[in-house]
Amino acid sequence: MTIKGFATPDGTKRLMEQVEGTPDVALGHYRKAIDGLYLSSLGMGTYLGNPDPETSEQVTDAMVASVKCGAINVIDTAINYRHQLAERSVGEGLQRLLSQGINRDQVFVSTKNGYLAPDAEHYGDFRAEFHKQYIESGEVDPDDVVGGMHCMTPAYLAGELEKSLTNLGVETIDLMYLHNPAESQLAAVGRQAFMDRLKAAFEMYEISRGEGKLRYYGLATWDCFRMEPEQTEKYLSLEAVMHLAEMVGGADHGFRFIQL
Repeated sequence: MTIKGFATPDGTKRLMEQVEGTPDVALGHYRKAIDGLYLSSLGMGTYLGNPDPETSEQVTDAMVASVKCGAINVIDTAINYRHQLAERSVGEGLQRLLSQGINRDQVFVSTKNGYLAPDAEHYGDFRAEFHKQYIESGEVDPDDVVGGMHCMTPAYLAGELEKSLTNLGVETIDLMYLHNPAESQLAAVGRQAFMDRLKAAFEMYEISRGEGKLRYYGLATWDCFRMEPEQTEKYLSLEAVMHLAEMVGGADHGFRFIQL
């Protein structure tokens, strides 16, 4: 069953009012964020672990317990984490939470795309299938795949978005991060080509927002926003990225989050 809806100000506020001030949750733990959403000051990541059913069950159990007690309402994952099993663990957690009285509008889910992501539950030749689906079709040029592992063309990101929606079992993703784009591509392709690719990715995200598939988008990074400008192979200006988002989406653009 596909879960409809997304995190809302009313839903996240309801959860905050239910749990803040209880023995498990301190006052002020939930903070008012973009568009009036109330988000926990800590979230849950899903990066670590083996790509196996036992780890998936542990991730799902931890998510359900943490949200139910009010400790968190922010869940972060990525399509490449544990070869797509991390997203599926979160999707299973959402289904269980709904069956236990937590509503979709109370939980904020972010994921990431950009890295090539084999499927732990599919035993075909991933690279051969990628080549047939994207390279032979002309949707992706071989030069678009940097380091053999990162691709941010609109066609590839759109395909990964559809997989993430399926893995998570949701109609709408609250936040989609483009995963380490500068760290993966800036030095390899040069600044102008990188900014052109970033603009095309933002255009795809804005189209997906209009289709109701995601609410916001952002950049998940390691260090590009913390470098000095003279470190030209690593530095990325947040101001320049914001300007790019405004060019693409206007004042109401969806670029509202970064991960450092």
